[in-house]
Amino acid sequence: MSLVIGITGIFIPGLPTTPFLLLTTALYIRSSEKLYNKLLKTRIIGDYIREYREAKGMTLRQKVSSISLMWTMISISSVFFIDSMEVVVIIILLGGIGTYVMGWKVPTAGKQ
Repeated sequence: MSLVIGITGIFIPGLPTTPFLLLTTALYIRSSEKLYNKLLKTRIIGDYIREYREAKGMTLRQKVSSISLMWTMISISSVFFIDSMEVVVIIILLGGIGTYVMGWKVPTAGKQ
């Protein structure tokens, strides 16, 4: 479930990706070495997780880029594609949660 949410977060603005992929990795480490190794061998997600683990977090540049891209997509979606004000408010709230998690809960790695 956490893997599906993490992958979905790549495409849906406001939904954090990193925490769910890290949760998936932690669960796979504890439950199945085969699944863990398979996850690390995937081209995009494996590189993402390895880089995070080796650097002990995301660089400040990665965080700023991720948060900026997330808010750009939230803005475009809210202005051009969503008619319901309630949905816009929900997306903005989820974006705020994503910003909080990315900015303050995900560790910042030393290299810039």
